[in-house]
Amino acid sequence: MKDFQTQDDLYLLVDAFYKKLLADNSISYIFTDVVKIKLEAHLPILVTFWSQAILGTGGYTKNLTQIHLDVNAKSYLSPELFAIWLRHFYNTVDENFKGEKAEQIKTQALSIGTIMQVKIKNERS
Repeated sequence: MKDFQTQDDLYLLVDAFYKKLLADNSISYIFTDVVKIKLEAHLPILVTFWSQAILGTGGYTKNLTQIHLDVNAKSYLSPELFAIWLRHFYNTVDENFKGEKAEQIKTQALSIGTIMQVKIKNERS
């Protein structure tokens, strides 16, 4: 197995990851009913985000925290949902990639999930 090297690698990751999320009834409703995600339009944005984070390419300009706070205002993003999200993310990485950047992207995902949960908890307080 190879490590992440290109944006094509990241596209493979996010495409496979979202297929897992959308197939899991315990979390898919967030994407299908709450956000009504248009996957074809969303995947390039995710690739840009992860490419900036892992490959240092830049180009992501959205406010990731605010996006999740807006979703949370519509439907509570519980710690259980973050655990499901993270489990699918880790599994997708591990099924397709191995190496330093693969470990880095998993650490980054854990960090993002943790920060989002703290921000959501603070919003609810």
